[in-house]
Amino acid sequence: MRKAFDRQTRLDLQPVADVRLNLNCRDEIVPILQALQHIYSQPKLRDDILRAIARDVNQDSSRKQGRQGMDYWQILVLAAVRLGCNLNYDKLQDLAEQHRALRQIMGIGDWDEAISFDWRRIQDNLIKIRPETVQRINHLIVAEGHRLVPDAAETVRADSFVAKTNIHYPTESSLIRDGLRKILQIGAGLAVLVGAGGWRQHQHLHKKVKGLAREIDRIAARKGTGYQQRLKRPYRELLGLAQTIIDRAEKLRKQVKRRTCTEILALDADLKTFLERTLHVCGTARRRVLQGEQVSNSEKLFSIFEPHTQLYKRGKAAEPVQFGRQVLIYEDGAGFVTHAYLLPRDQNDRDVVVEQTRLLQRRLQQRIRRASFDRGFHSPENQRELAQIVAEPCLPMPGVHQASQQEAEATIAFRQARQRHPGIESAIGALQAGNGLARCRDRSERGFRRYVQLGMLGRNLHVLGKLLIARQDATSQAAQSRRKQAAA
Repeated sequence: MRKAFDRQTRLDLQPVADVRLNLNCRDEIVPILQALQHIYSQPKLRDDILRAIARDVNQDSSRKQGRQGMDYWQILVLAAVRLGCNLNYDKLQDLAEQHRALRQIMGIGDWDEAISFDWRRIQDNLIKIRPETVQRINHLIVAEGHRLVPDAAETVRADSFVAKTNIHYPTESSLIRDGLRKILQIGAGLAVLVGAGGWRQHQHLHKKVKGLAREIDRIAARKGTGYQQRLKRPYRELLGLAQTIIDRAEKLRKQVKRRTCTEILALDADLKTFLERTLHVCGTARRRVLQGEQVSNSEKLFSIFEPHTQLYKRGKAAEPVQFGRQVLIYEDGAGFVTHAYLLPRDQNDRDVVVEQTRLLQRRLQQRIRRASFDRGFHSPENQRELAQIVAEPCLPMPGVHQASQQEAEATIAFRQARQRHPGIESAIGALQAGNGLARCRDRSERGFRRYVQLGMLGRNLHVLGKLLIARQDATSQAAQSRRKQAAA
């Protein structure tokens, strides 16, 4: 049984809008709680958000039946604080049980000491929210921010960054080791359930796999004369052992057919997934190491567990190679992240900028007048089409001669946009350092998309809270922004 929020007046609980916050505290939770107070005090905005959460949480169940579950408002508050303050679930649990102002905004009184927020309970509720729902909540919060600061929507600046997936450095030997470990683990459990033989030595086989993988790692690390040839022998042994284990797993799967037990079918589905991914990595390793082929990155798999991971070579001095997914963001004049888009694996900035700018312009009701980008977005077609979407686009040209000519012919608005555009790097730095987007801690591609949108939600609530606090007391510590001071 669930409800949107507790409407009952209590002696030990102040109304959410009356909870006092320490505006002289510089901690990031203060503006986030201020923004949540504001959302709670706007019934239409609050109800729109809670209805969206309710559709996800009770998608396959009734909210009127079963035991008491977390309120939709509590789920929203915990989702906002998690990446708004860049917390893991353990720290979020401790705050939910100990932070008095947070508990009061969640609707929990001082007498409710028995209420527990186990981290597993928080996680089980938060992962029910779809990425599309978090994105819609972001749009509603940005719209509320634009109601308070109407001019903010007139100016946007865009750039992309790589949000890393939570993987180890991928080598083919380590990926084969990961895949065989899961195949042996799942196969041994499945064999017990169906009464099949041939899996008694699964731990011994795993030790052999690890030994061969370590030998490959040592040769690759030391290199030396002819190390490519020396790699072939352990790779042949590893691939031969992998094929033996895979054949045994395929034989086991044939015995599972026509079984109706839910547990057996679930294990069989997992086994099939890891078999396919391990076979893929074995194929690329055989072609690259044994046959000497050049395998393109588009054909490679960079993680057994996060197959959506992509390799990016963006020329960054500190990180020449990055593993993750590329995210395109648009920031408006007030600091709100008005739009975030996860790029497909086979596309880059210049492929998507026109479509995404047009989509944002339509959503903001044609209010964008100035938009700035960097050289990575440029193409002659993009230059023409962006001029039709935005009145004053700023899209620098690559190349010394083209850039010099463009600068000589540029308007004052173009030069001002070029000067202000580097501020988007500050927004990206804030998302990575303050909102957990340096590395995704959630699993699966769906979890990755939700994680990115939750990071944007935390950043937008932070910006909204600072705007609201500045209206109350512009001199308070919680209203100060280092980004604004640096820009000034």
